[in-house]
Amino acid sequence: MDHTHDHHHDHAPRSFGRAFALGIILNTVFVALEAGAGWYAGSMALLADAGHNLSDVLVLALAWGAALLAARRPSAHFTYGLRSTTIFAAVANAALLLVAVGAIGWEAIGRLIAPVAVKSEIVIGVALAGVFVNGATALLFMAGRRGDLNVRGAFLHMATDALFSLGVALAGAGMLLTGWLWLDPAISLVVVAGMTYGAWDLLRDALRLALHAVPPTVDPESVRRYLAGCPGVAEIHDLHIWAMSTTETALSAHLVMPGGHPGDAFIAGVAHELEHRFGIGHATLQIELGAPEHPCALAPEHVV
Repeated sequence: MDHTHDHHHDHAPRSFGRAFALGIILNTVFVALEAGAGWYAGSMALLADAGHNLSDVLVLALAWGAALLAARRPSAHFTYGLRSTTIFAAVANAALLLVAVGAIGWEAIGRLIAPVAVKSEIVIGVALAGVFVNGATALLFMAGRRGDLNVRGAFLHMATDALFSLGVALAGAGMLLTGWLWLDPAISLVVVAGMTYGAWDLLRDALRLALHAVPPTVDPESVRRYLAGCPGVAEIHDLHIWAMSTTETALSAHLVMPGGHPGDAFIAGVAHELEHRFGIGHATLQIELGAPEHPCALAPEHVV
């Protein structure tokens, strides 16, 4: 007897729509002010930080747009809905950050070779304002940073921006006290280094999800051991675990149960445990008797 059971819970993440909107407004206004102040003061560090903050506005906008698309209902052509747009948004965000890194880094190296005088007082004031704006925005996403890759990305970007702005303020103070003009482009390169690290980390995680890798929050061997240890299960094969979105995980597996199909209560119980133990909310289980005259073509480990 062959039976397939599809168990699905719709785990829409807590809405961060207001947080995204407020974060976008705050940072857009601040980017305009910071870029203007950086141009007026001749500060590459402020311009670099403004570029970083602009990339964060794009990060917030893409993540918010993807979350709205992911909430759409499934259709005949998109049977999973548009949940995976959240993964593509994370990839796009990382790519945008890397582009910004290249532009800012190139200009900062030029300024390091040929330092330019800056108005340190303006640099200090605007950078301290950036600490407040970025810190406040980061707090908006603190609660959801563990459950969604895009929310985590927003939190990390804004939190690191607050630290970078603090560094720019310290560089301004250093130039005011010592007259060392190289501090401005040097801090810009520190910003670039931090952006590169964050962008690469986000890109790596997003690409893993896009390639249907097991989400980092799930231990596949623990899932396999749990399923193999269920009453009546003699063998498990064709186990697949992948991300449907940055917040939802799916699983499919074949369970060999020579004693016959155990009933819907067994399937519901297994699905419940998969959800609460491993965070897997969409489980599809196929029950097989293991008859030698009808072997499963997907049983070998190398077969997908």
